[in-house]
Amino acid sequence: MQLQFSFIIPVYNRPEEIQELLESFMALTGDKDFEIVIVEDGSTKPSQEIAKSFLSNLNISYYQKSNSGPGDSRNYGMRKAKGDYFIILDSDCILPNQYLQEVKKGLEIEYVDCFGGPDAAHSSFSKLQKAINFSMTSFFTTGGIRGRAKSLTRFEPRSFNMGLSKIAFLKTNGFGQIHPGEDPDLSIRLTNLGFKTKLLPNAFVYHKRRLSWSKFYTQVYKFGSVRPILNSWHPSTKKITYWLPTCFLFFVIFSLVLSGFQFYLPIVLLGLYYALVFVLSLLKTKHLVIAIQALIAVNIQFLGYGYGFVKSTLKLMVSNKPAAELFPKLFFKPL
Repeated sequence: MQLQFSFIIPVYNRPEEIQELLESFMALTGDKDFEIVIVEDGSTKPSQEIAKSFLSNLNISYYQKSNSGPGDSRNYGMRKAKGDYFIILDSDCILPNQYLQEVKKGLEIEYVDCFGGPDAAHSSFSKLQKAINFSMTSFFTTGGIRGRAKSLTRFEPRSFNMGLSKIAFLKTNGFGQIHPGEDPDLSIRLTNLGFKTKLLPNAFVYHKRRLSWSKFYTQVYKFGSVRPILNSWHPSTKKITYWLPTCFLFFVIFSLVLSGFQFYLPIVLLGLYYALVFVLSLLKTKHLVIAIQALIAVNIQFLGYGYGFVKSTLKLMVSNKPAAELFPKLFFKPL
């Protein structure tokens, strides 16, 4: 099957990221017979001039629209695209040279209408970016849901690195208005319609995540907040594992309280877990400061996600209002 690929990239006030991403497109190995669709989502710092500077070497279509969120912008881009298979990227990603070849190889081995790829930290990333990347991708912090071998099938792709066929897009109408959470929602709806999804472990991207500690907390808090909403929309997808960050948060409190009564076993177990995370991050990054920052990142991740999850769960339990009314900050309005 000869696929025509269109890359869909929404961007909001990040022209410098588009510059880096397009430079990585230039370095891709193999043919460059693909289209790049950039959708400016109501930015006040547009990327149009940067896109123009690459037109002699890349097939770029550039569109500007009012701000309606990343999900709606991706849908807009897919409606405008000329290809029959879309690859959706966040603007803060950089492609490794072999990316498109790995995508083609994975789809040739077994075609699916939706795939996801992992994310990694580039050597040029800051210490904070590398620490957060470890926290977000390690099996011992997230269960490796963004890229573990056992998730090769029935995988919920994330929209920073996601492939979607035109057929699947037309059948589902693409992404919904919730954000974050629009990508697992789409993946679940695809599965319910009989489409197959899978992970392409070698089709990874370098994901910059330009975050401070406070922005990272806000992000994971929102991740935790949207999961109960998705569970209410798709009850068959509920898993006990979604409660683990909340349970971890309670376990930390429980351990501290018991230590006040000179019962130290829980806090010893907690210390062993932190020691494991520290050693693994040190082995992976080979940097002491990053390993220390990874411990901070893990705590922020569990605190933010766990608190957001339990708070959202309780609000949904006590109210009959639609999620969009209960959580207006988690929803964009379409154009």
